[in-house]
Amino acid sequence: MEARAYTELGLTEGRVALRSRADASPDTCFVLDVGARPAGYLLALPYPPFAYPDLERTEEPTTPAHRPRSNLHLHDIVVAERLRGRGLGQRLLDHLLLTAQARGFERISLIAVGRSERFWSARGFTAHPGIAPGGYGADAVYMSRVHVPS
Repeated sequence: MEARAYTELGLTEGRVALRSRADASPDTCFVLDVGARPAGYLLALPYPPFAYPDLERTEEPTTPAHRPRSNLHLHDIVVAERLRGRGLGQRLLDHLLLTAQARGFERISLIAVGRSERFWSARGFTAHPGIAPGGYGADAVYMSRVHVPS
């Protein structure tokens, strides 16, 4: 699913990197099933504000006590092509917002790729033009929002 979503943008990470991100924060990473099949997933990790995962590296394991608690970084959200346009991505995002609230995160950040800044702006995220996310493509924009449940 990840390769189909990001290969054209040159941003595919591979199974090992994705697994390391999910393992780094299993309470904030989700798989959405429709029937008995995976329909999408979301990977979010505690990261300091204005920091983000390096696409060239795997995540280092940390204990929950050593994870930053002020910012949750939405690293990846993908819905299977056959199921897009049905609101499943919004369901994943809504679940993340509720999880962030329950865990006490103050802010959610992300890097908008593939010219998706308008999409994320419509969901309450604001661009930080002074941050240039290296390795995420020429049009990448670091964005965040103060956590307010939807």
